[in-house]
Amino acid sequence: MKVTAEAARRFLFARHFLAPARSLAGLDGVLEVFRKLGSIQFDPIAVAGRSHDLVLHARVAGYEPAWCDLLYERREIFEATNKALSFVPTSEFPWFRLGWGRKGPRFHARILAENAAVAERVLGRIRAEGALSALEFEPEHGAPKDWFGMPENVVRAVFEAYTVTGVLGLARRDGNIRYYDLLERLLPAELLAQEVPVREQLRHKLLSRYRAHGLLGAGGAGGTFDRIAPPKSTPERLGRNTLREELIELGALVPVDVEGVRGKRLVLREELALLQAPPEPTPSVAFVAPFDSLLWDNALIASLFDFDYVWEVFFPISFGDRFVGRIEPRIDRDRARVEVLNVWWEDGFAPRRAEGFVDAMLDALRAYLRFAGAERLEWAAHLGPEKRLFVAHP
Repeated sequence: MKVTAEAARRFLFARHFLAPARSLAGLDGVLEVFRKLGSIQFDPIAVAGRSHDLVLHARVAGYEPAWCDLLYERREIFEATNKALSFVPTSEFPWFRLGWGRKGPRFHARILAENAAVAERVLGRIRAEGALSALEFEPEHGAPKDWFGMPENVVRAVFEAYTVTGVLGLARRDGNIRYYDLLERLLPAELLAQEVPVREQLRHKLLSRYRAHGLLGAGGAGGTFDRIAPPKSTPERLGRNTLREELIELGALVPVDVEGVRGKRLVLREELALLQAPPEPTPSVAFVAPFDSLLWDNALIASLFDFDYVWEVFFPISFGDRFVGRIEPRIDRDRARVEVLNVWWEDGFAPRRAEGFVDAMLDALRAYLRFAGAERLEWAAHLGPEKRLFVAHP
């Protein structure tokens, strides 16, 4: 199947609920995003909003960060390692039981065996007291190494090992402090009892990355397929090349050729009709979060949208089915304001001359003010033209 570049652009924005932006509503809208994308990357840094909140804000009208917290309390979503730390629908838990953690299952099993006394104490207290944080234990240092090669707090290592091996699960967060409880007290027994073969779990994880993006190539991009499997199979472990071919043979993924894009792309079978006849985009503006799965493939963004993007603190500004600029906002919660530190427009894009853009940008700015809980918008001194053009109120 061959598709034009225009159809591919429109398809991506439509299937990501960004054309128009903020087109969904309420908790049902949040769950619809999870059902479509499969998982949303979590990041606790909140200078301009937490990553998962920004992804949902761009798609769900009136989104409030408390909504995701509420879904977590209801156990409708849970945390899993899927490319990175991500929120995943709880209904898919049986397909995510196989967790590799940072260093693989054997490493975590060894952590528990080599630190049996600490492991027993952690598990005993959680059984007796309920959800606890690693901060509620005296730190103990031992053989495990942290990211910098220094001795790691064994208690933290034990918490991670129990999580990876499916004994503990995240019960709640207090800011960035995580509280864990026995998984059996967090999820329904019938869900925990559901056994999914390892091969099927691995296929599901690989498919989840294609679900999250919508138009990935066979090799993914950067770390897109990290923590699933190595490229090639070995006698000890399945490779993702084999898993991908199985998904194609099963009909879950369909290869397509996109005009101007190198290599074949893979599309979910149920989204072929949308790719063949994507809707014409509306004049809508969204601020796309840096960790948004739409941006995973930098090379595709460059070839399909003529937009050079590497991970950065700026938000790409989308309009219709194109990226037209970047914005760098910061939330000042103490003063109930949003500061716009900078705006960059793509070469050849003139905000005043683009039909419908000014009103769409105003709508996006107002929505962001509401999301931030801010009362006013302040522009950096050098952004006088933008300030005069976009006078936004909450």
